Amino acid sequence: MGMNESLRLIAGTFILASVALGYFVHPAWFLFTAFVGANLVQSAFSRTCPMMWILRRAGVRES
Repeated sequence: MGMNESLRLIAGTFILASVALGYFVHPAWFLFTAFVGANLVQSAFSRTCPMMWILRRAGVRES
């Protein structure tokens, strides 16, 4: 699995988990969903993403 696929997997997992936590545990978890979404939007414009830096450091290969 390459960098882009790993990034999408992690973002999707974070979003689904935070929506479930917001629904079943406490609505404040929806703020985490908003944070992930905002990070995806800013990465589209700046072409930088903190998770990509983490994945590179973990040894995930570029797509």
